[in-house]
Amino acid sequence: MTTRVLVERGNKKVFATAVDWPGWSRGAKTGDEALARLIEYGPRYKRSVGTAAAALELPRSITDLDVVLDTKGDANVDYGVPHTIVELDREMVSDAGLEREIGLLEAAWNAFEAAAAKAAGKTLTSGPRGGGRSVAQMVGHVHEADRAYIGALGAKAPPGSDGRSATTRAFVDAVHAKIRGELPERGPRGGERWPARYAIRRSAWHALDHAWEIEDRS
Repeated sequence: MTTRVLVERGNKKVFATAVDWPGWSRGAKTGDEALARLIEYGPRYKRSVGTAAAALELPRSITDLDVVLDTKGDANVDYGVPHTIVELDREMVSDAGLEREIGLLEAAWNAFEAAAAKAAGKTLTSGPRGGGRSVAQMVGHVHEADRAYIGALGAKAPPGSDGRSATTRAFVDAVHAKIRGELPERGPRGGERWPARYAIRRSAWHALDHAWEIEDRS
């Protein structure tokens, strides 16, 4: 079975993202390098999300990848973020398909929390892999980002003081509300709100990217 892939090209960096596996996304300097890194990280992705990816057949080479869209990304791609919203993110999804994607998102969140808990109190190495954030700083950063993503969907995020569980519940509720058409497509100033499936893959990528950073720097 081939793996559907979205390629986003910046001026200096390219991201390859597995369309049907939220959180599995890697960047590199060229398109071929990004695809190779996506394959390289396949086993790590599958380990991180556990049983949620039990059905994933890992690609062995680029010939096992189906690049369904190769598109120009914005400046965020060069900054290191798969930020391009495409029509693939607006594809209709069944109730079962949506719950599957939410399950992968929750598995990515759990992988991040587990990595952070395991590294709590440790001094992480600095350098090009992760900069200088501590574990506590990364936890705060990931949690705050998810609250911002809820807002990007068009819903209201709980205050940070309400804790992680409140944020995850609000995120999933916002995804369901977006799918039902209950949230606006544009903000008060006219900016486009995020589609539900983009919010899922963005949050899952962010959680796993920092989980792997913690693991690599521990």
